[in-house]
Amino acid sequence: MTIQKIRLLVFSLVLVTVAACGPQNTAPVKPDNTARNADSPEAQTPVDQAENEADLQISQNIRKAIVADDSLSVNAHNVKVITSGGIVTLRGPVKSQQEKAVIEAKAKEVAGVTKVNSFLEVE
Repeated sequence: MTIQKIRLLVFSLVLVTVAACGPQNTAPVKPDNTARNADSPEAQTPVDQAENEADLQISQNIRKAIVADDSLSVNAHNVKVITSGGIVTLRGPVKSQQEKAVIEAKAKEVAGVTKVNSFLEVE
């Protein structure tokens, strides 16, 4: 076998290897969490936050209690707190069932809260 044939064989093997290892499907896949974000009729969203002083104060106090707890995850620190007429709605993902219970308890402890509706989801 001549050197030219060996070079041609090696080159051919390199091309086949590169072609086999190249990207198979480079089209980006967009995440679809539409089902997760579907709202139930009784679930309030942030736009439902009442603008009166009492409800704003309740949401603020719950938020302070949640953020002050360093044992909670980043997701837990970022849950949505919506208050309207003293009724608090909690929404968003949390790391564990324990985090969910802690956040719900913190919301119930705040003065002026009459009811807590929890739509927190354990990841």
